[in-house]
Amino acid sequence: MELSDEIRIAAPKDVVYAALNDPEVLKQCIPGCEELIKHSDTELEAKVVLKVGPVKAKFSGNVELDTAGAPDQFSLVGQGNGGPAGHAKGGADVTLIADGNETILRYEAKAEIGGKLAQLGSRLIQSTAKKLAAKFFSSFAEVMEAETVA
Repeated sequence: MELSDEIRIAAPKDVVYAALNDPEVLKQCIPGCEELIKHSDTELEAKVVLKVGPVKAKFSGNVELDTAGAPDQFSLVGQGNGGPAGHAKGGADVTLIADGNETILRYEAKAEIGGKLAQLGSRLIQSTAKKLAAKFFSSFAEVMEAETVA
């Protein structure tokens, strides 16, 4: 499954990049996130509860960041296990483009799923993934705008 999108955020690029590396900001924005622990500048651990169709699962997983191109671009890879519900692994490439006092955030993500989740059908999984991504980025944009105003 592949996803890509672009969102405009009303904050300068360095502020957006810093927020994307702040566990407290990310925890607010990740749908269903119960816990987010930063082990190092490149390693995070998350616990997330998600409902996909009839399947509700608690996922625990790890995310690793590659910040070699930061702050203009970075990538992340991760995997999560939801017990009997299944597992997921994937990654994303994120690009930040300064546009005046705003930032354009572009991402391209790929994911693979297995277990009960994979049996639900690709349309349901794809639409759920798009909704979750949209919810994350709209929440992130709201948090950034609130911080910029404050």
